[in-house]
Amino acid sequence: MKLIVHGGAGNITDFAIRVPGLVKACKIGYEILKSGGKAIDVVQAVVVEFENNPYFNAGTGCVLNIEGEAELDASIMTDDMKAGAVAGIKRVKNPILVARKVMEETDHILLVGEGAERFARIMGFPKYNPVTAKSKERLEKDIKKLKMGKNTTERYFPKIKKLIDEYGTVGACAMDKFGNLAAATSTGGVIMDLPGRVGDTPIIGAGTYACKTGAVSCTGWGECLIKLGTAKFVCDSMKTMSPQAAVNKAIKLIGGMKGDAGIIALDKKGKIGFGFNTPKMLWAYVDENGKIQHCK
Repeated sequence: MKLIVHGGAGNITDFAIRVPGLVKACKIGYEILKSGGKAIDVVQAVVVEFENNPYFNAGTGCVLNIEGEAELDASIMTDDMKAGAVAGIKRVKNPILVARKVMEETDHILLVGEGAERFARIMGFPKYNPVTAKSKERLEKDIKKLKMGKNTTERYFPKIKKLIDEYGTVGACAMDKFGNLAAATSTGGVIMDLPGRVGDTPIIGAGTYACKTGAVSCTGWGECLIKLGTAKFVCDSMKTMSPQAAVNKAIKLIGGMKGDAGIIALDKKGKIGFGFNTPKMLWAYVDENGKIQHCK
């Protein structure tokens, strides 16, 4: 039984405040593993905990687009190649739960926008507003800076003078007692992005991937991660190298593309790997002794 989780990578604010929530999410997942739970239920529970915690950029309190709306992305996948995802979905509390319904209740993999929200209602998910006063305040401050010409970080989206503070995607990879693997990822995107923008999180093979070789969840500059097909790239690399070596290889390639990323990976042998090329990353995993190790 193995579990590794992440709470985003980047220029993370309130880092120390987020660590307890990171550890709590990991503990919740591990308790399910110890009780004989399935890998898919473990990664789902971990991500739901993150989505419910306003200190993470997933679900409640996530960052807002340039029009002040919360557009949520999430995906989930198991090693038997079953997958489900939603992108640009609004007014739901836990997009990862909707993503799983897409996997289990439809013949599709990805539902987006209004269609995804209508599907959520059909599945019984009530309307919910994930926007918080704090997320509104943050957006207003950043827009004010942009209008005053104080934005100096235009590296990622120079065409719209993008102001990036952090990448707050959350995710988990797990292997249960049966040896089954699963991965899940969720995000509110990046602050001040254009309405309708979709990053790597809901793209199977980019932000999330699972197969008999391993499971991967990514965070970072979505446009770059999509181009590389990062999650699948790491899974494919684990066929001939350790998870850590596979992660290191991907991070190096992303850096060569002038991109930023954080990656967690777990292979079929239960070995883990994680890495990032950003100032910080929130990570935690359960070690061989059943103890949770985490970032400081």
